[in-house]
Amino acid sequence: MSSVEGLMHGFGVALTPQNLLFALIGCLVGMLVGVLPGIGQSAGMALLIPLSYFLPPAGSIIMLASIFYGAAYGGRITSILMNVPGESESVVTAFDGYPMAQQGRAGVALSTSAIASFAGAVLSVVALAFAALPLSRLALHLGPPEYFSLMVLGLCLVVALIEKSLIKGVIMLMLGLFLSQIGTDPVQGSARFTLGLPELLGGIPLLAVIMGFFGVSDVLLSAGQRHGGQVMAKIERLTPGLADLRASTGPAIRGTVIGFVLGLIPGMVAAVSTFASYVAEKRVSKRPERFGRGAIQGVAGPETANKAFEIASFVPLFTLGIPGSAALAILLSAFLIQGVTPGPAMFTDSPDVAWGVIASMIVGNVILLVLNFPLVRMWVLILRIPADVLGVLVVVVSVVGIYSVNNSISDVLLLALFSVVGCLLKLLEFPLPPIVLAFVLGDRLEGAFRQSLVLTDGNPLVFFTRPISGSILAIAVIVMVVLKARRSPAGKAPTTPVEAP
Repeated sequence: MSSVEGLMHGFGVALTPQNLLFALIGCLVGMLVGVLPGIGQSAGMALLIPLSYFLPPAGSIIMLASIFYGAAYGGRITSILMNVPGESESVVTAFDGYPMAQQGRAGVALSTSAIASFAGAVLSVVALAFAALPLSRLALHLGPPEYFSLMVLGLCLVVALIEKSLIKGVIMLMLGLFLSQIGTDPVQGSARFTLGLPELLGGIPLLAVIMGFFGVSDVLLSAGQRHGGQVMAKIERLTPGLADLRASTGPAIRGTVIGFVLGLIPGMVAAVSTFASYVAEKRVSKRPERFGRGAIQGVAGPETANKAFEIASFVPLFTLGIPGSAALAILLSAFLIQGVTPGPAMFTDSPDVAWGVIASMIVGNVILLVLNFPLVRMWVLILRIPADVLGVLVVVVSVVGIYSVNNSISDVLLLALFSVVGCLLKLLEFPLPPIVLAFVLGDRLEGAFRQSLVLTDGNPLVFFTRPISGSILAIAVIVMVVLKARRSPAGKAPTTPVEAP
């Protein structure tokens, strides 16, 4: 079917009462985890991923995807009202959002960013729908060597764009690949790195890794932290004026383009799109001195870029099966749990899931826009709940969720192990996205590697002699060398082009 037919088919799937309920649940959970500093979209998705075993494929993916882009709506609330960004991409919103709140324009900042983000999301979903099929057809011409090279490129981009130490990023990448090898060799059928434990013959449970690193470990680290004492701006008028909407139109259009283009690159981080949008708006503005003092363009542009980036990041996942972030790696695991393999054949083999999820992005953003106004004051009240109480609830949900999947105590013990390891890694400032992405892609990376060697009677030069594969690997090397060459000798990330006002 064509893109238009596919999108119409997707609306038929997304607008069923059952899937509308799943989208609503995902949006509410996404906004909640976005509002609560220290939780984030990855943790929220990890907490609900056990439900994927019991829900229909389209409904479960729609719910998790709604959490993914719903968290951005919640993150801007704390950035604007409290100057406390819940995610790295929300930092830029605080530059002008919090000054607007201090000027009594918190409601205007919240509503304008929501409207601009909605417009950017709709445009990005339409672009996604029309770009997905051509890219999927192109991906059909790629063989195992090209898929191997693409996955290597994605992992290299994740490591190269981390602001911390390159060495730590590579260590996490290698550790993730090692964890993915634990279990039974898929070709020889022999045990690998199981330490003689029969519980590990099936490999390490994906839920234990994801929920441990991103769910429980975040709670353990944030235990005792409270943001209730933070000065919170009052919300007065919520409706933006015509002047505010006119001033936001240009930034929203530019932010959509910037965010969507950057989101197509596997491994790119959302914070890059928000900073790039902020820089662009400051340079095109006739009054750049207003930025940092409550310029509404500094809120609308980055927020729209963030939303467009998130929508565009689904393109590599849907067409190539390559997640560009830890949150999308969690979503990929949900696809695999449901027996759906993202890639070129997904649009023909599982059209309900593929097109249903794409259409649900428009439906979900409508839900988020509608919920934005009446629920703002409720989120403010939730922010005053002690972090310890919320932490206990998260831990209980995690333990019950992972036990309910296989009724296995060993899974719970592994969850506890990876939660402690996750805490230690975060305290030592080791980045976790590379380890999760490598763990999720490890089996597929190994499969593509072995298939390539089988096709060429064990000749490893196939990865370099095939034009597309060799070009992709060359890009991976260039990315690692160029991006890291710009770092200081001490290993610190370069100063961002935008200074926090």
